Parts: sequence; C-alpha cells; structure tokens
Amino acid sequence: MHIRMYMWYDRHIQGSIKLIIFLLVAVFYVTFLCRESQTAYELNKVKAESSGVVHLQPQTGSKFLNLIQSKLKPPIPKLDSVELPGINNVITTFNPVYEYSEEIHAAIEKELKQRNLHLREVCERYQLQFVYPPNPREFFISHGHSLIWCNVFKAASSTWLYYFNILGGYNVKFLQQIVYQPLELARKRFPRPELPELLESLPYLLSFLFVRDPFERIVSGYRNKLEDCKNSYYKSLAKRIIKRFRKHPIAGRTKKCPTFQEFVQYLIEQHKQGKPFDEHWAPIYSFCTPCSIEFNIIGKLETFARDSEFIIREAGLEYLLLDKLPKNKLSRIGNLAKGGKTNILMKIYLSEINRTTFDQLLNIYRWDFELFDYDFKKYYDYIIPDVVEDAKNATLKPTMDVKNYTATKM
Repeated sequence: MHIRMYMWYDRHIQGSIKLIIFLLVAVFYVTFLCRESQTAYELNKVKAESSGVVHLQPQTGSKFLNLIQSKLKPPIPKLDSVELPGINNVITTFNPVYEYSEEIHAAIEKELKQRNLHLREVCERYQLQFVYPPNPREFFISHGHSLIWCNVFKAASSTWLYYFNILGGYNVKFLQQIVYQPLELARKRFPRPELPELLESLPYLLSFLFVRDPFERIVSGYRNKLEDCKNSYYKSLAKRIIKRFRKHPIAGRTKKCPTFQEFVQYLIEQHKQGKPFDEHWAPIYSFCTPCSIEFNIIGKLETFARDSEFIIREAGLEYLLLDKLPKNKLSRIGNLAKGGKTNILMKIYLSEINRTTFDQLLNIYRWDFELFDYDFKKYYDYIIPDVVEDAKNATLKPTMDVKNYTATKM
C-alpha cells in the first residue's frame, strides 16, 4: 500500500514538474517574440526618423495643405544629411548572391539624393505644390513591409505590380500562370488609399515611384493601347480619334487604327479642353503629384534594376523579392534600359509630327521633362521642321492648365 502511494506521488510530482517546465518555456518564447517585435518596431521607427524627409511640405498661404496637416500628426523634423563617398560605374543585378558593398550603396544613395534635390528645386521655382494637390488614387501602401509606391503606368509598372503581388501573399508559381490582370490581384490586397491614410503613412514608410522619358511613355502607351486596336477597352477611343482627326483615307493595317499623329492631336485637344487623361499617358506631375508629396526615392527606367534593388534592400525585403522575377521580365527590363531600340522607335513615330504640333505636345509634358531631368531638345532632330529658326536654342513657355488633372479607369 505504501509503495503504491509512493509511486502515485512520484508520477504526480513528475507530471507537475513537466507542466511547470512547459509553461516556463512557453512564457520565455512569448517574451522573446514580444521583444523581437518591439525591437523591429523601434528600428523601423528610428530608420524613418533618421531618413530626414518631411513628406508633405506645408507652404505659407496654401489652405489645402495647412488644412490637411492640421488633421494629422506633426511631421518628423528634417535632419542634417550626411554626405557619403561615391564611386563611378555602379553595376548591380537582381541576383542576391553577389557582393553588394557599402560603396555601391553609398554611390546609389548619392545619385538618388541629387534627383530629389533637383525635383524640389523645380517644384519651388514654379510653385507647383500649390497647383497640384496630392492625388492618392494610384498609390499602393504596404504597412507590413513599410513601402509606399505610386504606380506610374508605362514605366516598368508591371514589374512592381508583380512584386506587390508577392508581398500580398500570392505564390510565385501562381503569378506566372494566372490569366488575371496583375493590377486586379494587387488591388485585392492593397486597396486604393484615402488621402488621410496616405499622408499619415508617408513620414514612416519608404515611398518611391519610377519615371521615364515623357515622350517615350507616350509612344509606349500608344503602341500598347491604340496602334493595333487589339485592346477591346481602347477600341472605342480609337474610333473616336479617327472620326475626329482623320482627314484623308489611309490604306493598310492602320486603316481602322489611329496614327501616332492623330493620337498626338487627340492629346493636345484633351489638354486644351481641360479634360482628364488616361493613366497610360497622364503627366506624372498631376498623376503622382511629386511636388506636394515628397518621395524618398525617385527611380528611373534607365537605371531600373539598380534602383529597384536599392529599394528592396532599404526595405529589408531581399529574400522576399530579389531573384523572383521571371527571365522574360528581366530581359525586357534590360532591353528598355539600354535604349537602342527605343531611340529608333522614337525617330519613327516623332517623324510623323511637325514643329508646331511638337511644341504643343511639349507644353503638356514640359514639367515632367524638367522635374525628372530629361532632355527634350534631342527630339527636334526627329520631327518635321516647319520653321527656319534654330529649334534647339528656342525657349518655350509652358502653358499648363491648373485644372488638367488626371483620371483613371474604374
């Protein structure tokens, strides 16, 4: 009897000890996770505060911006920037298995900083922050990954839609096999933000956009949506353009599709009448409003792979996004960045328009050329000259319509 009682107490004690040990391990594990989460939160907060960027610039006399700021938390004060040593001929790749040095990172950072400084100078020179208020419609916000992106169509936007779909939890194999539009999938996980959400998030998240030579965007949009009339959504627009601007019958495959010259005439008339532009050729200055929303990073199509990798590494998303693009996308991005084929295409399409038409088109997109430091004078060699003066030395005065905001399809 005593032996049985002893054995029962012994098993009971052993079970209690195991339970206590299990509880202690569980408490320790939960505490560890909490500490890690708190540490990550503090690091992100410090990183945001040390970035030295005030994203929404309140200006004296701007009732719109002052009203918005009064509804939000006070912005993070701007810190003194630190100059980093740079190097020349920086070459990077989307392959994560290579040597990515501090020198490479610093050189890229220096160039990106210069882009931002140039943009701010142009914004201030023309006071564009008063003309184009923040437009949140095409922004993507991922709080879990500390990213804000403005989707500029026809500036390699499909690649970053692909990335955001990965961040949204879609499987890579699924994304490579689906028939759905990437934009539709992305919006299911990242709905269009309201303006207060965007402005509250900007000081704490890494914000960026990618830009492209404005006339290259126009040609790309035309070729993709209107040249062959294959896109069902744009067929009705193609018919309207032909009806309005075609003066003489055209034979061949372009008979039922607008020419580039007709498309340009359509853009000029839309602008003159103050009508909204389709997102594929809407000017970036009114689409992503970079003068009233200060982005951390302005990427360019010409340095797309390098700039994208910098963003991915800054956000700490190397293992999620690096080396995840299909080979066909990488090849296409590389070809676009080289620009050889693009230059030939630009000569072909711009040779359809004369100097007067070109100047009218330039007046629509002039701010984008200046804000993002692109050269428009080179295109005067491609167009049909209709004046004797030296076009390259001509000074144009932009006549922007402050009401010419952009609209997008629903």
